[in-house]
Amino acid sequence: MPTVLLIEDDAAMARALQDGFEFEGYRVLLAQDGAAGLRMATHEPPDLVILDVMLPKLSGHDVCKQLRAQGSKLPIIMLTARSQEIDKVLGLKLGADDYVTKPFGFLELMARVEALLRRTRGGDDGFETYRFGTITVDFKKHELRRGSALLEASPREFRLLRYFIAHRGEVVGRDALLDAVWDYENAPLTRTVDMHVAKLRRKIEDSAAEPRWIVTVHRIGYKFTG
Repeated sequence: MPTVLLIEDDAAMARALQDGFEFEGYRVLLAQDGAAGLRMATHEPPDLVILDVMLPKLSGHDVCKQLRAQGSKLPIIMLTARSQEIDKVLGLKLGADDYVTKPFGFLELMARVEALLRRTRGGDDGFETYRFGTITVDFKKHELRRGSALLEASPREFRLLRYFIAHRGEVVGRDALLDAVWDYENAPLTRTVDMHVAKLRRKIEDSAAEPRWIVTVHRIGYKFTG
């Protein structure tokens, strides 16, 4: 599951964002001032940082500047209550990847987070190996293991698993899976997706009837939580 570090001193705002991200399947780390946020981003790097500009002890701009000076490439979205263009430009010049002006809707922020994570992961080719639970996937060697045991998996199942991992934490529809994994050419029915997901679950889940990693989202599709 992807981890978001939220550096926000407004307790009500922080709680609302934490609830929203956790509902979407994210792990959330919280820091209430810039100095604490910088320490957490340095020693427990998350997948993405949401950084308020106006913070006690160390401003959001200073946190961003110091992270980039350390060589950190963490994706950063800055939150600002100010709408002046100069503030946005300054944040971007200091190394922020995006900004959202308060007040904002959670769906807008969520869309920007997902887009930025997709971009920084480099699509499906951003990794060669991936581990979740007792499962290890090596896409370079084309190996799927549970613990030390080697499991049989088809090329299609590897493509399906790669897509799920690249979009971990996101709800993906059956049509999107058909488009990405089958290109619509050989699998015109979304039922085909369900059949392949069921086969994959029998290999990677402790209980295919009560899946932990590939969760069904009713009437929409699936979410990978690894």
